[in-house]
Amino acid sequence: MKNLIYIVLFSIILPIYSQKDKAEDLETKAKFLIEKGNKLYNQAKYTEAEIAYKEALEINPNYDKAQYNLGNAYFQQNKIKEATEQFETAKKLSSDNFVKADANHNTGNIAMKNKKYAEAVEAYKNSLRNNPKDEETRYNLAVAQKLLKKQQQKNKDKNKDKDKKDDKDKKDDKDKKDDKDKKKDKNKDNKDNKDNKDKDNKDKNKDKKDDKNKDKDNKGDKNKKDDKQQQKKPQPSKMSPDQVKNLLKAMNNAENKTQKKMNARKERGRKVKQDKDW
Repeated sequence: MKNLIYIVLFSIILPIYSQKDKAEDLETKAKFLIEKGNKLYNQAKYTEAEIAYKEALEINPNYDKAQYNLGNAYFQQNKIKEATEQFETAKKLSSDNFVKADANHNTGNIAMKNKKYAEAVEAYKNSLRNNPKDEETRYNLAVAQKLLKKQQQKNKDKNKDKDKKDDKDKKDDKDKKDDKDKKKDKNKDNKDNKDNKDKDNKDKNKDKKDDKNKDKDNKGDKNKKDDKQQQKKPQPSKMSPDQVKNLLKAMNNAENKTQKKMNARKERGRKVKQDKDW
């Protein structure tokens, strides 16, 4: 931190108070407050120094040196945001190259504190543009550039590691997906095998059932055939005793007639065959 505190010379206060004298009196009072703040700052009483610089700015808000010194007081109290705003204001208000150079230098210091090395490099460069002979700023610039390069390399390596990790994650995801697909295919094959097995069992059961039904049908047909044959087979008629007696009598008469015919044939003898006389 550049602890450069701008020293303000006192003007001689004249006893005659005109409008111009009044303005000069206020300017003198502001310079007095800045000197008071500088003494407190050098004693490391940064809170009291802050109050003195603010009182000077109430008198003259455009006092660039008061803006810059207040920024230093904020920085020493670790009020980084407020310090940055004060240094930016000082750079805009001041026409003094040394004030601009010191404000940029301290802006670079804040960036270094926050490890924003690219911003620090730019701030130190701006400081050197306003005060090229400032060796402290030149040294800080070299340090910032070295840290920036190291940071960029680290980020590059980190990105490489991230890419590797992303590639590994992608590969792992792909492997998981392949395993999932394999498992899915295996489950599908198992399901197909089960379905085929169930179908085979179903067909086998159907064949058995058909065979059973066929046997049943054949058995039924056989039973029907037997019934039919049994139906065709002459059944013994039921005859009365008189009918049986008459039937036997008729059979005896027929037998007697046949016997008579046979006896008659025996009495006539055989027919003689005649020989031809030529």
